[in-house]
Amino acid sequence: MERLTHRDLLWAYANGIFPMAKSADDPEIGWYDPDPRGVLPLDAVHVPRSLARTIRKGVYDIRLDSDFRAVIEACAARDSTWINAELVRLYVALHEAGHAHSVEAWDDQGLAGGLYGVRLGAAFFGESMFARRPAASKTALVHLVARLIAGGFALVDTQMTTDHMTRFGAVEIPRAEYRRRLARALKANAKFADADPARVAAELDALLQRRKPRI
Repeated sequence: MERLTHRDLLWAYANGIFPMAKSADDPEIGWYDPDPRGVLPLDAVHVPRSLARTIRKGVYDIRLDSDFRAVIEACAARDSTWINAELVRLYVALHEAGHAHSVEAWDDQGLAGGLYGVRLGAAFFGESMFARRPAASKTALVHLVARLIAGGFALVDTQMTTDHMTRFGAVEIPRAEYRRRLARALKANAKFADADPARVAAELDALLQRRKPRI
């Protein structure tokens, strides 16, 4: 049986499918296409006030793609994870091909937290995050959102919703609707690493001032 390549992963994402292992020790990879699907609407992201204060203080130095392998290995080292060695290899290959990115929070002790995901067209597929210090991964998430807005992204896939992502505004949509949004996003262009820094900073400031709508 031929070994999977990063191109196989790209095909899967383009068709609404994503990979997961049952655990870090399980060598097998499963393929998932949930219904409903979790997404994060960029125009409805809410940043909790306490987190906004932390970000304004500049507690963490935010870096992009400075140590992608360290980020995914930290995500894979958690007590409960779906990332096995084969997936680490494949995502690192995706990163080297320019399709996977990490947003990292650093402090004077080193890598404090971060996240990584995959990009295709104007779609970003969030994969995993970790934190070694308080609010590190959440800070990275807010900086990611600012970059995605500034870069013109149309779809942020969270795969399955969690309480953590719901607090930021993630919602579930039917698989058919997700497929429609994905098809549109794949036909569009967006900027990530090359997003305008001034625009990213402006979108970050706007996010920190955004208030959660009353229901």
